[in-house]
Amino acid sequence: MIRIRDIDHLVLRVRELQPMLDFYCGVLGCTVARQQDEIGLVQLRAGRALIDLIPVDGPLGRAGGAPPAAEGRNLDHFCLRLDPFDEAAIRAHLAAHGVAAGETASRFGAEGSGPSIYIVDPEGNTVELKGPPWPV
Repeated sequence: MIRIRDIDHLVLRVRELQPMLDFYCGVLGCTVARQQDEIGLVQLRAGRALIDLIPVDGPLGRAGGAPPAAEGRNLDHFCLRLDPFDEAAIRAHLAAHGVAAGETASRFGAEGSGPSIYIVDPEGNTVELKGPPWPV
C-alpha cells in the first residue's frame, strides 16, 4: 500500500529565474537547497518540501516545451501549509513586499477546512497559503 504523508516537491517552469527567487526566498522565506546550473535547476526548501524552479531557457526547461503563460500553465495552484497562521501578520508581510492577497476564506485541505489566502507569484502561478484546520 502507498501512504502519502505530504507534498515532497513540485516543479515550476519559469521564464525569469531571479524574480521567482526573490518571491519564493525573499517574500515566502524559502531557501536555496541545491542549484545545478549545468542542467538548469534550482531547488528551494519550503518547510519539509521542495519547490524546483526550471528556467525555460536551460537544458531541462527547453525539453518541456513552451514557457508558462496565461493560456497554458503547467500548474493550477499549489498550497503551502503555514504554521502559525496569523492573518494580520501575513497580510502585512505580503503588503510590505508589494504582493496582493486575496480574501481569507475557509477552504478544505489535507488536514480539513481552515483559513487560506490566495496570492500570485511573479509569473502568474497561484499559491495558496493555508492555516490549520478549524477546531472541531
